[in-house]
Amino acid sequence: MKTGNGYPKPTRLMTKGPAALLLLLPALPGCAGMFSGSLEITTSQRVHPVLIRNEHNPLLRLTVEADSGGHTAGLFNFTLDGTDDPNDIESLELFYSGDQEEFEARNRFGVPARPTGSFVFTGNQELSPGKNVFWLSVRLRPTADLENKIDAVCNSVNTSAGALIPADTTPGVRKRIGVALRKHMDDGVHTYRIPAIATTPEGTLLCVYDIRWRKSRDLQEDIDIGLIRSMDGGQTWEPQRAIMDMGEWGGLPQEENGVADPGILVDENTGEIFVTAVWMWGKPGKHQWRDDGSEPGYEIGKTAQFLMVRSKDDGLTWTEPENLTRKFKKPEWWLFAPAPNTGITLSDGTIVIPTQGRDETGYPFGNIIYSRDHGATWTVSTPAFSGGNETLAVQLGDGSVMLNMRNDKPDPYRAVYVTWDLGHSWTPHATNRKALVEPNCNASLFRFDYEEEGESKHILLFANPNSTDGRHHHTIKVSFDDGMTWPEDYQILLDEGLGRGYPGITRVDDRHIGIVYEGSQSDLVFERLSLDELLKR
Repeated sequence: MKTGNGYPKPTRLMTKGPAALLLLLPALPGCAGMFSGSLEITTSQRVHPVLIRNEHNPLLRLTVEADSGGHTAGLFNFTLDGTDDPNDIESLELFYSGDQEEFEARNRFGVPARPTGSFVFTGNQELSPGKNVFWLSVRLRPTADLENKIDAVCNSVNTSAGALIPADTTPGVRKRIGVALRKHMDDGVHTYRIPAIATTPEGTLLCVYDIRWRKSRDLQEDIDIGLIRSMDGGQTWEPQRAIMDMGEWGGLPQEENGVADPGILVDENTGEIFVTAVWMWGKPGKHQWRDDGSEPGYEIGKTAQFLMVRSKDDGLTWTEPENLTRKFKKPEWWLFAPAPNTGITLSDGTIVIPTQGRDETGYPFGNIIYSRDHGATWTVSTPAFSGGNETLAVQLGDGSVMLNMRNDKPDPYRAVYVTWDLGHSWTPHATNRKALVEPNCNASLFRFDYEEEGESKHILLFANPNSTDGRHHHTIKVSFDDGMTWPEDYQILLDEGLGRGYPGITRVDDRHIGIVYEGSQSDLVFERLSLDELLKR
């Protein structure tokens, strides 16, 4: 009896443990015929997105365990069960990585397949004793729907020992579709890092980030601030441009004129956009957060500088960088800098930028600056928390401002403070250093307002690597009570792999949010999620 692909239909012979079924079929061309020993096969998926612009996206891992040598694999049969729309897929490939469990796109098995309902890869791969790992990889079309998911099932693997039906060890995992916003060596750039994202009144998404030209390290290095824009909810993005580049200012080379760690704020009432960053001049090999990488005073070359650029035309053109160090920084502080996050517009029109610094002892702190006149003048608040930085700001339902901060203290929880007077005084929140875990990394906090059955409601969204031992398990959490609780049932794991974190959340429209983060599949990843999914309805 033959299947629809013209290959013999396997018949059950025996079960080899819980992992797989061993099936017998006629000898395959190029295979060894009768066999000694046995094979087992399992499939598994890691939670991470598959990305538009990636040449290869690991979708499914197949592990064949052989208890002896001499076996070969000749045919793999798949279906796209669980895929919302096969038209999102351009092609599929199968790769063999030996006993290496990490994805490699080097040894292709068979030829690429089209996204039909059922597809096969044929070849003749010798199997070594022990573990043999194969990867199903997918390439997406540029038009792939960001709200769809991709999945596949391996129905059988024909080998010299017979046919195996794999056991799925991670049932229920389907991969989201996202966009590889910036990848290693895009436009000749070594690394992209530290994204922040915002939405203009016109609905344009703006993402700013570090362009790290030569290497991945922080300042001091050759780093500019990049910008990309999307006018269709994150589906497509314009080419990048550098909106802060200090060139060879002062006669020093680019690697001693780095600008990094951008923050972004959109004034929701005027539409003006503010991007801030920190600039270092000289000090090769130094870091603004360590030792004398930044020092007391105002002098360029001694202390790191606070820069700002502005746009009044939806991010199309930008002013030259304005140095605001002398306006904002106290001379005794070792550092005052913008936080690499998104600012907010309060209900009374006040605009707020999260900021950070090092006090007169060199110890880190977090605070805010704010303007009541749309950025004409600014006021610097008192520090909210000593021992942390990379601040996040959000307005709560009672009108107060919550500041959520990376915590450099030994406990693995975020610092959370609240102010009712724009930072003249601060009060620890009930969840301060006891609710939101972190691996000492930046995060994102966002308020989403919506209507439900004629009633105005809002939720808080928090994103970070949900871990205490490394920047993995990139997760979004939802709070329905202004950050008092973050129920586990409303947590969405985006990427379990190791990345660099640094997420940013924005509102795409009335029914969607967008998130950018440094994940395991690209330097900068963008994904879009619906309000319905966040609310589990």
